[in-house]
Amino acid sequence: MDFFARYIAYLKDNPERYWFKRKAFGWGWTPATWQGWCTTFLYVLLIIGLALSREKDIPGNPDSGSNLLTFALPIILLTVLLLIVVYKKGEKPQWQWGIPKDSNGANS
Repeated sequence: MDFFARYIAYLKDNPERYWFKRKAFGWGWTPATWQGWCTTFLYVLLIIGLALSREKDIPGNPDSGSNLLTFALPIILLTVLLLIVVYKKGEKPQWQWGIPKDSNGANS
């Protein structure tokens, strides 16, 4: 079986219905259900919307100190919120190198 077919099978083997499963390589998560994908797309859309709204700012110096409050702080808060959702609705994070061969998530 090729890698992508095994990876799709790994994502579908989700009896706990986690929204996010561990990545196959490294540390982190990947969306595994439609809820996980919607959460990820909503995050990306909010970041893009925030960036596009900054493009419309007409008056003022673009290097002013207000950039931290109007641009960086919302991105930081959205990212922290995403991490909280992913941590609560996803598998326990751990380093992984390859698709696990057994059901408990340990690599062989």
